[in-house]
Amino acid sequence: MKRIKIIDLIAKPTIGSEVTIKGWVRTFRSNRFIAINDGSTINNIQAVVDYEKIEESLLKRITTGSSISVFGKVIESQGKGQSIEIEVKSFEILGDANPEEFPLQPKKHSLEFLREIAHLRFRTNTFGAISRVRHSMIFAIHKFFNDKGFFNIHTPIITGSDAEGAGEMFRVTTLNLNKLPKTDTGNIDFKEDFFGKETNLTVSGQLEAELAALALGQVYTFGPTFRAENSNTTRHLAEFWMIEPEVAFNDLNDNMDLAEEMLKYCVKYALDNCTEDINFLAARLEDEDKSKPKEQRSLPLIEKLRFVVENDFVRLTYTEAIEILKRSKPNQNGQFKYQIKDWGADLQSEHERFLVEKEFKKPVILTDYPSEIKAFYMRQNDDNKTVRAMDILFPGIGEIVGGSQREERMEILKQKIKKFNIPEESVWWYLETRKFGTVPHAGFGLGFERLMLFVTGMTNIRDVIPFPRTPKNAEF
Repeated sequence: MKRIKIIDLIAKPTIGSEVTIKGWVRTFRSNRFIAINDGSTINNIQAVVDYEKIEESLLKRITTGSSISVFGKVIESQGKGQSIEIEVKSFEILGDANPEEFPLQPKKHSLEFLREIAHLRFRTNTFGAISRVRHSMIFAIHKFFNDKGFFNIHTPIITGSDAEGAGEMFRVTTLNLNKLPKTDTGNIDFKEDFFGKETNLTVSGQLEAELAALALGQVYTFGPTFRAENSNTTRHLAEFWMIEPEVAFNDLNDNMDLAEEMLKYCVKYALDNCTEDINFLAARLEDEDKSKPKEQRSLPLIEKLRFVVENDFVRLTYTEAIEILKRSKPNQNGQFKYQIKDWGADLQSEHERFLVEKEFKKPVILTDYPSEIKAFYMRQNDDNKTVRAMDILFPGIGEIVGGSQREERMEILKQKIKKFNIPEESVWWYLETRKFGTVPHAGFGLGFERLMLFVTGMTNIRDVIPFPRTPKNAEF
């Protein structure tokens, strides 16, 4: 008989029908009750065996982690927490799991331990829920942009330019590292390399997305990006996924409207379509918070998600934010780790969270940052001090989106490229778009794992991507 997924069986149970389910054993109690999960839902299905009719050697193979195929009759359950169960007529062990070796026994495991066995952590309730929510968020993002008439663009993963001007990039080469070719001046001769020039893994698809937007009108990328920052923190990954829309003829206000609409859409999609997984993650977060002092506890997860959906985002300039922060009690009492003294300071997560969680109690969009602390492609304001940048700040996260109106004026863009010490010949193609039919345009970047942190309530970014890449860690 064809297998039925557990999610479908629970959704439309037919008492008295005969079904086949397949999955992994979560628990086996009293030689009678098997809890089986197939990954389609956070819910297990209970299969009840008549142990008196089964060989003991076969019963011993029903262990946590083993895989099993069960054929039986759907009956009403007498137990708590489930409406149906399966009265087993026959079963087959598909794959054994030695209980002496299988590391995921039915007990609570630390997140640190689970990161060490990332190849198995999908089988836990927490990481099963996170994985299903991650899929839903991927789908929601594509649906949002598709329904608005955007075109998805695949931008290069291997690139010869540094979009951020940051210089923290992973080099791509086929050169023999034990016998590097050298130029007459003693430098590495990249002309001998595969691409005939120095290349790296991309830090952003933005520049290439701009090229497409200046012909197709509105596009977005959703792809892997790489930063060679030696940051071993709960907020940084060396490999992560970015969503980057670019829209021709949009200004900064249009850009803020689009970003706010997208974030609200994704969060509402999670609330509407991931109910069981979100409820589980909310209960997990609440349980975790019980051990923390009251002032360190976060907003309940579902309340936090509704906070975003139900509130208009506050919009203010960087200059206004600096004045608020300078006058704030945490700043005056020395409670901020990074004290705000002067205009021009680069805001830290503690400042961003203060504005969202204490000052406004709403998501916040900051605009018009000092040009000195922002990237070269952001449009210069008339004051020659600030650029048409925006950052969106969320509770518990701080910055979740960064974007700007792009500099469409050729001469000013050339000046900024020179100021940032970017070789003009490396971005000649980018400059040419300002030469042939330039238009105002804008876009932003959303770090997908930052969104996942927010939606799931997890606190470490390594727990919302299947196989995290961090300094000294490239396992699996």
